[in-house]
Amino acid sequence: MSARNSRANKAAARERLRLERERQAKKDRIRRQVVVAVSTVAVLAAAGGIGYAVMQANKPSAWEAAKDAKVVKPKNSEGENGTTIVVGKPAAKKTLEVYEDSRCPVCATFEQAVGETVKKDVEAGKYKLKYVGATFIDNSDNGEGSKNALSALGAALDVSPEAFMDYKAALYSTNFHPEESDDKFAEDAYLLEVADSVDALKNNAAFKKNVENGTFDSWALKMSKTFDDSGVSGTPTLKMDGKKVVAEGSDNAPMTVEQFNAAVDKALKG
Repeated sequence: MSARNSRANKAAARERLRLERERQAKKDRIRRQVVVAVSTVAVLAAAGGIGYAVMQANKPSAWEAAKDAKVVKPKNSEGENGTTIVVGKPAAKKTLEVYEDSRCPVCATFEQAVGETVKKDVEAGKYKLKYVGATFIDNSDNGEGSKNALSALGAALDVSPEAFMDYKAALYSTNFHPEESDDKFAEDAYLLEVADSVDALKNNAAFKKNVENGTFDSWALKMSKTFDDSGVSGTPTLKMDGKKVVAEGSDNAPMTVEQFNAAVDKALKG
């Protein structure tokens, strides 16, 4: 091989090596760009996810939003915000005020023992019933069941006063009333399950929609404020003519039919 050919071969080899290095360098640059791009997308996605999470965390809850929402008053209610609920014959001269929290276990005991007597008295025109709903148990354990059940009671009242009374009795019944520590009434599905035991509410599409949409959530909060402003400190509390109706010899609501009849008859005469 001549020196000329040898030099030419070496030059060609050096050129191939240069081109290969350039190609490799180009591949490396592209790879780095892809890695940077992917990393940037990942960072942006993570940042976006964090931003969305922060936004969701800062988003007001349904009950916080209900504080500022327009109040929808149930049918068969009275007063500025529909927070006056009076059931019974207009001719009845006296009104028994009943203050209750749907999650209250003592209220459940009262309703299970005396509720049917109250219903019969109201139907007979012995007195009217005024209901005031509370939600303070939610406040003590960061729950939502008292508020949610009260909103559902508004939906029942929107159907009829009778549906309201029957649904209230069902919520307090031994079949459905949960332990105080069990926030079961916070579940719409459970409230609808309870409603299936009430003829006027079973398969009632309007009632179901109002419960699931929280139609009366804002109303429930207004009702709760009515309780808070009443000066009543516990449930169940009964009043007639502004005076507490209590079991003889105590400051507590009567918890048996006998105690109740004696206390109410005394209040009716007073």
